[in-house]
Amino acid sequence: MRRPQRPEQSRRPPLVRELLLVGALYFAYKLGRRVANGQFDDAYANAERVWDLERALFLPSEAWVQDMVLHSEALIRFINVYYATVHFPATVAFLIWMYWRRPGFYVWIRWVITWLTAGGLVLHLLVPLAPPRLFDRVDMIDTGIVYGPAVYDEPDPDSMANQFAAMPSLHVGWSVLVAVGLIVATRSRWRWLWLAHPLITVTAVVATAHHYWMDGLVACAILGAVVYFLRPPRRTPLPVEPEAAGRRGVSADGSPTATVPTTEVTDAHTAPEVGAARPGLAKERQELTGPDTELTPRDG
Repeated sequence: MRRPQRPEQSRRPPLVRELLLVGALYFAYKLGRRVANGQFDDAYANAERVWDLERALFLPSEAWVQDMVLHSEALIRFINVYYATVHFPATVAFLIWMYWRRPGFYVWIRWVITWLTAGGLVLHLLVPLAPPRLFDRVDMIDTGIVYGPAVYDEPDPDSMANQFAAMPSLHVGWSVLVAVGLIVATRSRWRWLWLAHPLITVTAVVATAHHYWMDGLVACAILGAVVYFLRPPRRTPLPVEPEAAGRRGVSADGSPTATVPTTEVTDAHTAPEVGAARPGLAKERQELTGPDTELTPRDG
């Protein structure tokens, strides 16, 4: 019988096929964002609705978070750099690592990020949204332009960068997926520290005025729905060798079994002498023959 294979030891999918597939998905996503660009009026109207909804839910103001961060120029510069440089490279590095070290989990992650991004693209098309830095009612600044590095120029309907695709925040969605994937696929006691990545990302997207709280919450809701239907692969215990299984009282599939008899002497003081009757042998003979059975010598 073939031994069960753990997800991290599963066979890797063909590299060329994966590169073409991931490249095609990313190109389709960028093209979809380009198609959704230019809906300025709807984007500002939706910003009004999102802002009013957040106040009705008593969420803290994004402007308050930015004011807190602006007390430290070093902090705001760090957050700007984190927003501009960590998001995409970290996700790519995560996919490469999963492909090489956890191929069974990689296939699951690839499908999760595909459906998460597809769901985000649908909302980009249906719900264009002006980010806080472009919404005058919020009274927030674009920290990238003021402190650097700047990610966007002035909004342009002909640009490949759609600045009104704020709902949902894939910065938040991808960062949470990276943390969840590494926590599920690894065994280190320090793996929970990966949650720092989405926490810093959420702070960065809000403090830099690129997203509302609601953008991140919707991204997490989409991710939760995708993970609900696409469950991660289960870990399978390492197969136990038959000899070792017998000695430990378990079978090869991990179920308990009786201890395998052995002739090995473990204690010389308790070992019986050669030729000595085994304890209980007389009682067993009596049970086999019965009390009324008469033993007669064999003829000859």
